[in-house]
Amino acid sequence: MKVTINTVFIVSVLMCGGIGAWGVIDPDSMTGAAQALTGFALDSLSWFFLLLCTAFLILSVLLAASPYGRIKLGHDDDKPEFSTASWIAMLFAGGMGAGLLFWGAAEPIYHYYSPPGMPGETADAARHAMIITNFHWGLHAWSIYGVCALVIAYFVFRKDAPSLISTPIRFAFGRAPGIDGVANVADILGVLAVVFGLAGSLAMGTLQVRAGLSEVFGASQTTSVSIYILLALAVCFFISASTGVDKGIKILSNINMLLAIFVLLFILFMGPTRFLFEVFVTSLGDYISELIDISFRLFPYQGLTDWTAGWTLTYLIWWLAWGPFVGIFIARISRGRTIREFVVGVILIPTLFSVLWFAAFGGAGFYIEFFGPGGLADLVFEDVTKALFALFSYFPLTDMLSIVAVTLIFIFLVTSADSGTFVVSMMTTNGNLNPPTPHKLIWAVVITALTAGTLFTGSIPVAKAMAITGAVPFSLILIIQIIGFLRTLREDHAPREEEPEAARQPAAEANQ
Repeated sequence: MKVTINTVFIVSVLMCGGIGAWGVIDPDSMTGAAQALTGFALDSLSWFFLLLCTAFLILSVLLAASPYGRIKLGHDDDKPEFSTASWIAMLFAGGMGAGLLFWGAAEPIYHYYSPPGMPGETADAARHAMIITNFHWGLHAWSIYGVCALVIAYFVFRKDAPSLISTPIRFAFGRAPGIDGVANVADILGVLAVVFGLAGSLAMGTLQVRAGLSEVFGASQTTSVSIYILLALAVCFFISASTGVDKGIKILSNINMLLAIFVLLFILFMGPTRFLFEVFVTSLGDYISELIDISFRLFPYQGLTDWTAGWTLTYLIWWLAWGPFVGIFIARISRGRTIREFVVGVILIPTLFSVLWFAAFGGAGFYIEFFGPGGLADLVFEDVTKALFALFSYFPLTDMLSIVAVTLIFIFLVTSADSGTFVVSMMTTNGNLNPPTPHKLIWAVVITALTAGTLFTGSIPVAKAMAITGAVPFSLILIIQIIGFLRTLREDHAPREEEPEAARQPAAEANQ
């Protein structure tokens, strides 16, 4: 099978390959460039990104609640390709996966000790820490994914158009002068956002696997160990990618969800069960009641712009960076779902699971600090990659939990890399829903090289900066996509109200 050659493929491979080589040869220089770009976005465009991501949530709610919610992502007689359980497992594994394990215990502890605009280490600080954490991982994050996916899925399955970032732009503005150039730029920026976001996330996940191996088996915490883990990861995700969505990704995602639910239930029922469920109910209520306020809060009067940039905006831009990847992937597995069913499945259900997850892991951390022996926070601040395993050390069967967690993280990373390779291959083969294996191999090598360059720095902030680099320019493309989608949606479905009356006249004339 031959590799399809097109402008998007050539330019994307050259740019990503060049940056990957740059990271391996001179990681400090690449790091400086990535942090300079993201630093500008975080410092100067904070208001823009917060408004943009909040708008995605509002748009999702309006679409689901409106008559448009009954429209299928596909033809009217299309049925879903995957069962609801497998569908949710795949979108969840591709969307966040290892990130929940990485930050499940660590982030609430961070915000408990240093909450923005209030004293730390108090009961109010703990409640506020859960609100902030749920804000970062909840409705806004999944709305970004949902809108990115919805825009693509509508055109791909309703209009039988190619599965490309540029499809909504070409379809809605196809006759405008210069639109081909804009569309190609959109596709290239989409590829860069996916590849950079994936490389940064894989780097963080690899560091956490290394920390887990160190805790369980005493493996050394060196860059060479990280590279060995990455190479094993690359082999696994290429083997999985070569089997297609309906086999490799589906099977791995189902395994992921079973293992994740096992770990979650273990923490809930082997830990302080009543306390953890009280934390869940309280944090869910606090999150809902504070949602409007936190959706527009930037702390300009308190001078906390550095905090906002380092946490909230980094997360939001991170989800934007993953938007084209997770969006196209979710679109690929969502054929036959209505818009309303899609919004509930992609946004509401994962958010509720995330709230429960952080209530369990964050709540267990708080219990240890409030009522237990304490000391967890010191371990978290010492090395955030070890936070999860530090939490496990307070539970029975610590080694078993750690082995399951390392396995889960590794499979999550394989699934994310597999999905990302699949999506980038689709994006560079004119939207082919089953891209050829040679394309996947090329992108597997490029993504591995970029991840290796990030790992050579050994820094979590660098990995985060790398993960959000591609989102900065892509956010403008996303706005154009949404405008094209809404314009097409209105044109397609507004005339339906007049259709019965308009249809009667020709029928009547034909009977005369």
